[in-house]
Amino acid sequence: MNSVILLIILSIYLAILFYIAHWAEKNNNSKWTNNPYVYTLSLAVYCTAWTYYGSVGVAADSGLSFLPIYLGPIIIAPSWILILKKIIRISRVNKISSIADFISLRYGNSRFLGAIVTVICLTGIIPYISLQLKAIAETFHIVTKTPINSLIFDDTTTYVAVALALFASYYGTRYVDASEKRKGIVTAVAMESVLKLVFFVIIGVYVTFFVFDGFDDIYQKASLLENFKEKNTIGGLPQAINWFLLCVLSMFAIFLLPRQFQVSVIENNREKHINTAVWLFPLYLLIFNIFVYPIAWGGNILFDGQDVNSDVYSLLIPQLFNNRILTVLVFLGGFSAAISMIVVSSIGLSTMVTNNILIPYNLLGKLKSAETISNKSILNSRKIGIFLLIILSYFIYRYFGLNYNLVSIGMVAFVVISQLAPAFFGALFWRRGSRLGAIYSIIIGFIFCLFTLLIPYSIGITNSQSTFISNGFLNIELLKPFQLFGLDYLDPIPHALFWSLLFNSVTYFAVSVSFKGNYRERNYAEMFVDINKYITNHENAFIWKGTAYRNDIEKVLIRFLGEERTKRAMNIFNVKYNVDKNIELADARLIKFSENLLTGHIGTASARILISSVVKEEKISLPEVLKILEESKENIIVNKKLTETSNELKEITAKLQDANESLMIKDQQKDEFLDTVTHELRTPITAIRAASEILHDDDEIPEELKKQFLQNIISESDRLNRLIDKILDLEKFETGKQTIHPTQNNLVVTIEKSIEPLQQLIKNKHITVHIESKSKVNAFYDEDRIVQVITNLLSNAIKFCPEIDGLITIQIKEKNNFIHTFVQDNGKGIHPDDFEVIFDKFYQSTNQNIKKPVGSGLGLAICKQIMEYHKGKIWAEQTVKGACIVFTLPKNKNTETV
Repeated sequence: MNSVILLIILSIYLAILFYIAHWAEKNNNSKWTNNPYVYTLSLAVYCTAWTYYGSVGVAADSGLSFLPIYLGPIIIAPSWILILKKIIRISRVNKISSIADFISLRYGNSRFLGAIVTVICLTGIIPYISLQLKAIAETFHIVTKTPINSLIFDDTTTYVAVALALFASYYGTRYVDASEKRKGIVTAVAMESVLKLVFFVIIGVYVTFFVFDGFDDIYQKASLLENFKEKNTIGGLPQAINWFLLCVLSMFAIFLLPRQFQVSVIENNREKHINTAVWLFPLYLLIFNIFVYPIAWGGNILFDGQDVNSDVYSLLIPQLFNNRILTVLVFLGGFSAAISMIVVSSIGLSTMVTNNILIPYNLLGKLKSAETISNKSILNSRKIGIFLLIILSYFIYRYFGLNYNLVSIGMVAFVVISQLAPAFFGALFWRRGSRLGAIYSIIIGFIFCLFTLLIPYSIGITNSQSTFISNGFLNIELLKPFQLFGLDYLDPIPHALFWSLLFNSVTYFAVSVSFKGNYRERNYAEMFVDINKYITNHENAFIWKGTAYRNDIEKVLIRFLGEERTKRAMNIFNVKYNVDKNIELADARLIKFSENLLTGHIGTASARILISSVVKEEKISLPEVLKILEESKENIIVNKKLTETSNELKEITAKLQDANESLMIKDQQKDEFLDTVTHELRTPITAIRAASEILHDDDEIPEELKKQFLQNIISESDRLNRLIDKILDLEKFETGKQTIHPTQNNLVVTIEKSIEPLQQLIKNKHITVHIESKSKVNAFYDEDRIVQVITNLLSNAIKFCPEIDGLITIQIKEKNNFIHTFVQDNGKGIHPDDFEVIFDKFYQSTNQNIKKPVGSGLGLAICKQIMEYHKGKIWAEQTVKGACIVFTLPKNKNTETV
């Protein structure tokens, strides 16, 4: 492919990245930038050009040896729910912006320790960034079939490096506070993670199913190649130990690499996103590695006997078949993998350099001076730092050769970074870990790493003239860098990891036990190890003694935060801890609060130095620290119990208020009910009295009219009798005095018996009654009482049926051990909000402001009581039209309550 065309494609691709980053920064609260999938995909920055190209090379040359570096993260991923969440909480409450800040803060805001961690990271990562640029350069010239130009300005990679440096320095330094979230970078990295996976899967499918005839075909043809069997077995115990150590190495890397710490901790804005990352990130790695083997051994088959670089099989195979589109897609995937690592790593390293070397060592001007350091100079130093780191990496690639493959340099970087492991994980779980232990352990570990790995690699592993490699240091055989102390069955990377971490860990534990740390170290040890106890009020757990004035602290804060933000922060502090803003003296909580505010801007060590310059601190003995911490723990426990008790009291108070309101409503309803009952009793009595007086006073009433008055007296007397019966029934049911006598009965017959007395009413309103059931459905109930229930339900249905085309449907269904009876009409229906209250005896009396239907309002309340006595239930259901009341009856005597 023509170089100009590929450059145009790259320019368009980079422009799209710039646009996505710009859009994400402007829409940082959008669901497209703020979700667990974007967070998880950003973690895939772990998959660099090493994964995209290097894994294929290792698989082609060494078989299964590419797997351990991915097995480690997959194995350790479930622990993120505990470990990574703990790291995120610590970092969030302390405004930590890098792994150097994290380790430095834990060990008492140690400036020197922060600088050591930064140097270690620079040593491991800068050559690795160079290898990413080398991968971009080499693959560009493979795609375009052009030689690598020796002149800088004729080299395409020069312009790529400058573009990446500009992109990273702009979007990576939008905020002075380095702990702020960079949505633009994270979203762009997430998109690149999707693209590199999709393009790699496409080439994998192409090689497996288009170039070859599936996995079996590749395996059968590859198995005929030389040393196939030896390369594709784990081997014996020595090889198993190699694999184990490589898995451990990758487990450390997923926590400790600056780019991983940046995306997993600093850029995390929801702890719950980890719950998705726990399964999605391992799945991502597994999908990525499905086609590594087919591409690797497919390349070995196609290029058998040819002198080609196995790292770039994924490019050479489509190119061999003149598939230009696929070749370009694969190149873009590898380009994405490389630039993600370059951008994120340079941002993390730049923050560390500024916050842990330039500012605390006064390389940006006197930290304690009010004029010589500002937010602008901090931002500019980070921008320049990112730019120079990428350009420096480019020059290392150009002038130092780096003749090793991607995996080799990547593994070296992992081993160097792993020297932080004892100090880092000790910070999380071991209170006795001390600053001196961390410093000496990292230095000792790095020296062993230097001796067993970095020096041999810089000399050249295959350099036959080097007596250091072949004969050992000072010709002492036990000091051979790859066979130190006679350990000769480990590969160089696992060998270096074993010895460096062994002496590193032993030094950390030995020095920490032998030398007590100062009070700050022990204070932060408690706050780190028990972060869950202190997360809501961590300032309370900070120990400090001395004299400090709020005005002095505020002046320092204003220099970096500005007057408005400082004022807002101080108001938050005052409200959180109920502090009077007029108090002049500052306490330990304000000291810690202020240090946290500055940490994101200038790092943990510099924040301590700056605050210390305006306060007068007194030394605290370790026993005093332990005593204060113990008291602090007790206070936290007491506060927690008080909070719990307070919450319980609030709940009880709320329940009492609800109960009181309910009682008031019930009392009001009772009064209204008595009014209703009185009214209902008075109506028939009045009618009876009126008719009786007419009959008594007037002797000349015609016989026909006299019969009508007598009939009225009889009907009103019946009505009065029914009302009294209902009231007595309800009282008996509620007081438990009522008894029922259930027997086995045919429910269909009972329903028909209930309908018979109502036939005249049904005919009068031209209503159709339809029973949907078998001729015989047995249930266990008191027939008289169920007749009462059905009569009541039918009466209500008749009452509310329309004047024309009224329909009442009675349906009987058997469900489990109960018989369900549905009584449905096509009337005006029941509002869903009233489904529960219609069975309340007070229901009708609370609706006196509307037109009151005929009836006492006691019928459904009695029905509910009767059903409960039968171990059944009654309720209203939603229907398309009309009302539907359902009640249940047990099939037999031994049926349990529903």
